[in-house]
Amino acid sequence: MRNVINQTTIAGRVYDHELALKVSGNTSKNPGTEFINGVLNIATDEACINVVPVHFSYVTATTKTGAPNATFTALKAIIDGRVKTVMNDGKDAAATVRVDSAIGLNEFYSDRNGKEELVSTKRNEGGFVRLNEVLSENENTRSAFKCDMVITNVIHIEADEEKGTPEKAIVKGVIFDFKKAILPVDFTALNPDAINYYLSLEASPSNPIFTQLWGKQISQTIVTRIVEESAFGENYVKEVPTTKKDFVITGCKKESWEWDVEGSITAAELKEAIAAREVYLADVKRRQDEYKASKASAAPTPAMAANSQDTFNF
Repeated sequence: MRNVINQTTIAGRVYDHELALKVSGNTSKNPGTEFINGVLNIATDEACINVVPVHFSYVTATTKTGAPNATFTALKAIIDGRVKTVMNDGKDAAATVRVDSAIGLNEFYSDRNGKEELVSTKRNEGGFVRLNEVLSENENTRSAFKCDMVITNVIHIEADEEKGTPEKAIVKGVIFDFKKAILPVDFTALNPDAINYYLSLEASPSNPIFTQLWGKQISQTIVTRIVEESAFGENYVKEVPTTKKDFVITGCKKESWEWDVEGSITAAELKEAIAAREVYLADVKRRQDEYKASKASAAPTPAMAANSQDTFNF
């Protein structure tokens, strides 16, 4: 398999955070190690409406080589309150920041209608944190993503005037992390030319398209204010928040790579990656069940079989 790209750039002002300094437990690989875990929220636009979260799982004070970890230093300064934020100090005073991250998945099993289902949510996972960065005037570049993707399906959705939703294409398939493990994802195409392009590919599980695409992240909460007039006294005022999160495609490689050839990606390599993912998901399920058991709510762990089909259903 060729070297694959999966990268995001999140730049803006420190909006707020849910970061915490923790110490690893006795069952961890390195017990007693201080590390930072949590979410850093970054306002990528001047209006501070597009607030993009970056998740950090395990950031230690030193790197694997023993050198000081600049990302830990920056996150610790935010935790300690030495970095001003939009929420606490206002937009003009808030520190600027840039995080070079990657798309990851937050995955867990959830009970839905009496059936346990896998939940996979895209997120910016880790990366290098730089404070006091000079921001680009182009706001679209402040929440950018770029990745290589195997497309296996494109779904066309018509506009809905009543709901106020536009026409779009949902581009489905898999991307890869730094270990070349597959991550099933979907992105959105809103531009009419982009919609027509992706539909024209006729991608399917038996006809995968291997290409590279890029775009911007949208992460906004819009509050709609509804006022009902009263015959006397105060009007009834209700505020309804609506959260919108999306990865919107703005461009892609002009010519896709050949499929099932050396130097690109082969069907055998993708099948191997699918089998590795089944093992990973079985481990996620096992650890989640063990956690439930520790809370006196154990549940049996079903066996998960590797995918041996010749098509790729993502």
